[in-house]
Amino acid sequence: MSRAAEPTRSPAPGPSDPAPARLPLHGLRVLDLATLFAGPLCATMLGDFGAEVIKVEHPTRPDPSRGHGPAKNGVGLWWKVLGRNKRNITLDLSTRGGRETLVRLAATADVIVENFRPGTLEKWSLGWDELSEANPRLVLTRVTGFGQFGPYSHRPGFGTLAEAMSGFAAATGEPEGPPTLPPFGLADSIAALATSYAVMTALAARATTGRGQVVDMAIIEPILAVLGPQTLWYDQLGYIQPRTGNRSLNNAPRNIYRTADGSWLAVSTSAQSVAERVMHLVGRPEFVDEPWFASGSGRAEHADVLDDAVGRWIARQTRDDAVAAFEKAEAAIAPVYDIRDVVNDPQYQALGTITEVPDPELGPLRMQNVLFRLSETPGAIRWTGRPHGADTQEVLAELGLTADEITELRTQGAL
Repeated sequence: MSRAAEPTRSPAPGPSDPAPARLPLHGLRVLDLATLFAGPLCATMLGDFGAEVIKVEHPTRPDPSRGHGPAKNGVGLWWKVLGRNKRNITLDLSTRGGRETLVRLAATADVIVENFRPGTLEKWSLGWDELSEANPRLVLTRVTGFGQFGPYSHRPGFGTLAEAMSGFAAATGEPEGPPTLPPFGLADSIAALATSYAVMTALAARATTGRGQVVDMAIIEPILAVLGPQTLWYDQLGYIQPRTGNRSLNNAPRNIYRTADGSWLAVSTSAQSVAERVMHLVGRPEFVDEPWFASGSGRAEHADVLDDAVGRWIARQTRDDAVAAFEKAEAAIAPVYDIRDVVNDPQYQALGTITEVPDPELGPLRMQNVLFRLSETPGAIRWTGRPHGADTQEVLAELGLTADEITELRTQGAL
């Protein structure tokens, strides 16, 4: 299976061009009203597979993600990824003209993704009652920190809070160190994946019922869902997972080890056969005969001695020699990469994980490709993130607004 042809091999269509019919979500229209990461990234994922995504931003307060992280020539680079495959318009939803225009857009859409605090759309008379009346088939996707109800629902919510409240930070870090937060939007990204799944589930239900519905996604929940059986452990045993650094409570050896040439290697022995092969490789086959070695939990209880054996062996090897020896022994090992290694790795190159996309502002840009490969209907990056409001005139004209109506909306400050 292969990804869609990279834009450098075949020219990408412009933002006004419809998604090719071969893309699996061709014909799906998504209004992206959300800001920052979880909601917009969900819309990006849908756009990568052919959905027509219309990004709706405030006329004077654009999505803050445009200014997050490093920029080149004054252009935020994160936005080039997050905004890809989206057409960009401006609407002030707090104005009468903005509200009326959004209702007209909603009548043409399949999905709306929003992340306002609960009650905000209702305050503007743009809640589920109004939107579903305009379009009974609409899927209204509401992404917030804490969900649409409950004692925290009106609090501002960000991924960092979810990483803290889910138990992720408490279980991450060295045993004697503080809880550790990730240096990137982990909870937001997990929530975006979960929201994409929720949207497609709601659309599948619509195919049967003929009606849309509300998706309520709380960012605090998906990251908790991927933390494994911690809830069940606590419920049944009162067990709370401690911080273990790079070690695992479930198996050993599992850690990060330094090589003779100063690199770091990650070793995993989740499978019993792999653990046995590692011990033979590092010259300590006698451990395999120990009764405690027969289970992952038993090996984890002897992590010190196993780490010492593996660590001493790896410390005498170069990175390449250690990886080659593990590969020959059919044992699991991987270098600890930074992004420089990622873009040059032959496996990532074979998968097409990093692709080059032309950009009218900055020239060729390398970024991560669409998320997965489909054999018959692969996704595609058709263009990168567009300037604020770049497609307002065109999209509203397609909606049927006259030039005079668009001018009036501008006069009102709705655009």
